[in-house]
Amino acid sequence: MDTAELARIVLTLLSIVGVGWLLRATGILSADDARPIHAVIIYVGLPALTFRAVHPAPLGPELAVIAGIAWAVFAVTAAVAWLLARAMRLPRRVAGGFILAAALGNTGYIGYPVSQAILGDEGLVRAIFYDVFGTVGALLMVGLLIAQRYGDRVGPPLNLFHEVARFPAVLALVAAFVLRPFPVPEVVRSGLGALASLVVPLIMLSVGLSLEVRRLADRPLALGALGVVRLLFAPLVALVIGGLLLDEPAAVRLVALQAGMPTMMLSIVIGGRFGLDTEFLAAAVVLTTMASVVTIPLVQLIAG
Repeated sequence: MDTAELARIVLTLLSIVGVGWLLRATGILSADDARPIHAVIIYVGLPALTFRAVHPAPLGPELAVIAGIAWAVFAVTAAVAWLLARAMRLPRRVAGGFILAAALGNTGYIGYPVSQAILGDEGLVRAIFYDVFGTVGALLMVGLLIAQRYGDRVGPPLNLFHEVARFPAVLALVAAFVLRPFPVPEVVRSGLGALASLVVPLIMLSVGLSLEVRRLADRPLALGALGVVRLLFAPLVALVIGGLLLDEPAAVRLVALQAGMPTMMLSIVIGGRFGLDTEFLAAAVVLTTMASVVTIPLVQLIAG
């Protein structure tokens, strides 16, 4: 796939963000309307997409290596983001959001469709393992602790096993493993496909609804540094590690692609729960998504 096609995919996603922003700007919807949209994505769309991709796919040990690379990228980028936040003397609530936004990419909502578009169905399966066992695992086991430490709101006591066990995408993945020996009826597969197709437009609409345009001009140094770490540094780390541990060039391209995804949308949800600066997080999501129009094709060209 050439750079023009890559740019077209990301620009299409950004256009849906613009629709969400217009709906908010015109008063048709409000920022609060993003909450039920989040629920539909998390509890309906993402599990359907996960099950539909993994159930028929051939699985191998390479997928465990890909998940391990995701954890390594998270650890390195989180450490670098922590150092930068201290160097810039960011306020506590902003610093916590900075670390989460830099270390956690949108490897599900944007990563799945982009990976499938660039690397096909095999790329989608690899993307799911990177996301569920890597990014989502890092979010639930480490990201929540970061948000709790830096936030100004006390959430309910964390039970990490409970958080992981009840996450819908994880449940869908388990169901896909358990039901692999059994064929899925066509009517069920068709229904899952329809539900999975909701994910991308709904998440982009929710980004637009959460966007405060004026915040894009706030803290330009922090947002710029965040963008460099998230969109350039993280995929280069993945490219180096992937080149050492993976034999197939397409798998190396996949880990570089997933590592370079824009900031995870769920960081806004987690930030709101624990009292981080959600407007900064929303600005990070939109800014990195816009910049990824350039960086995703660039990283893929470097990955070869």
